[in-house]
Amino acid sequence: MRKPLPTPSSWPFELLIGWRYTRAGRRTRRNGFISFISFISVAGIALGVAALIVVISVMNGFQTEVRDRMLNVIPHIQIFSVDGGPLLQWHDVAGIVQRDPAVTGVAPFVSGQALLAQGNTLYGVLAWGIEPAQEHKVSAIATHMVAGSLSALTPGAFNVVLGNDLAQSLGVGVGDQVTMVVPSGSLTPAGMIPRLRTLRVVGLFNVGHYEYDSTLALLNMGDAEKIFLSGGPTGLRVQTRNIDDAPAVAQQLQTVLPPSLVAQPWTKQNRTWFEAVVIEKRMMFIILAMIVAVAAFNLVSTLVMTVTDKQSDIAILRTQGASPRSIMGIFVVQGAITGVIGVLSGVLLGTLIAFNVDPIVSFLEWMFRTQFLPRSVYLIHKMPSNPKASDILAITVVALILSLLATLYPSWRASRVQPAEALRYE
Repeated sequence: MRKPLPTPSSWPFELLIGWRYTRAGRRTRRNGFISFISFISVAGIALGVAALIVVISVMNGFQTEVRDRMLNVIPHIQIFSVDGGPLLQWHDVAGIVQRDPAVTGVAPFVSGQALLAQGNTLYGVLAWGIEPAQEHKVSAIATHMVAGSLSALTPGAFNVVLGNDLAQSLGVGVGDQVTMVVPSGSLTPAGMIPRLRTLRVVGLFNVGHYEYDSTLALLNMGDAEKIFLSGGPTGLRVQTRNIDDAPAVAQQLQTVLPPSLVAQPWTKQNRTWFEAVVIEKRMMFIILAMIVAVAAFNLVSTLVMTVTDKQSDIAILRTQGASPRSIMGIFVVQGAITGVIGVLSGVLLGTLIAFNVDPIVSFLEWMFRTQFLPRSVYLIHKMPSNPKASDILAITVVALILSLLATLYPSWRASRVQPAEALRYE
C-alpha cells in the first residue's frame, strides 16, 4: 500500500517556523524594515551569482572562439628540425606520421618573415609556403576565402594570397601587385642588400582571427623556397582527429621520429596565451566569489535583527521545551531559504544573460554608438559566451555554502537567548 505524502503538519517544527519567519509580511514598521533588508540580501546574492556566471561564460566563450579561429590556420601539431634546418627527407617523415591512426592529414610548409610593400606602405608579414592541393588536410583557410582561391598559387608564378585585413591595410585587391622584401639578402661591397620579389595578389581570406588576417601571406611552397633560400620545407603541419588529443599524439610521434626532429602540439605553440586565459579565469572567479560572499553575509544583519525582534517568541518556545539546537535550526532554515532563493534567482538570471550576451552587447553598441571589441585591439570583434554546466554547478555550490555559513552566527546567538531575560519586560 502506497504511503501518503508528508503534510506540512508532519514536518519538523523548526522547518515550519523558519519558513513562516521567512515569508512573514510587513505587520509592523520594524518587520517591514527587516523585510526590506532581507530583500536587499536576496538581490545582492542574485546579482553576484549572475555576474559570476556571465563573466565566466564570456571568458569560456572567448577562449573557445579564439582557439577555434586560431586552429583554422595553425596546425594541431608542427614537426620541425631541432637546428632549424630544412626537412630534406620530409616524404619519409610524413609516411611515419601518417601511420598514426589519430592523424588525419600531413602537409609540408616553408615559413619565413618578410615585409610587404605597396607604394609607400610597408607591413611586416609571416609568409607561409604551402602546397595548395594538400592545404585542406591541415587548415580551414580554403573555406574562408573571400576572393580568389588557393589553387591559383601555381609553382613559378610567384602569386600570393593575403589576409583580408592585411590587404586592406596595403590598399590592394585581387590582381594587384605587391613587393616582398626579405631581410636576409645578398652580401655586396655596399653591404647587405635585401632581396626583392614582385608578387601578384590572387586571393584573400578571412578566418576571423585578426592576428592572422592582418599578418599572414601564403605562397606556393616552391616559390617560398626560392625567396627564402630554405633548400626545402622548414617543417610539417599535422592535423589530428581531436584537437584535445594533440598533446598526447605529439608525445607518441616523438617516440617514433628521429631525435633531430621535434613534434610540437598547438598547446605549446601558444602556451603563454592559453595559460594567461586560465589564470585570468581563476582570478575572476575568486574576485567575483568575494562579491557573492559580501552579499551572502548581508544575511547576518538580517538574521541578527530577526533574532532581536523574535526574542519573545524564542523565549516562549524555550519554555515549551524547545532545545537550543532547535532554536538554532529555525534561524538556519530561515537564512538557508533566503540564500537558496537568492542563489537560484541569480543562476536563472545569469544563465539567461549568458545565453544572450551577443544580442545584448549588440543592442548596447547600437544604443551608445560605440564598439566594445574593436578588431584592431582584440583578436575577435564579437562578444562570445559559452556557459558550461560544470562552472554553473560550481558557482551554485560555492554560493550556497557561503549563504549557509552566513546563518551560523545569528542562529547560534538565537540559541543562547535566555527565556527569563527575554520575557522580563513583556
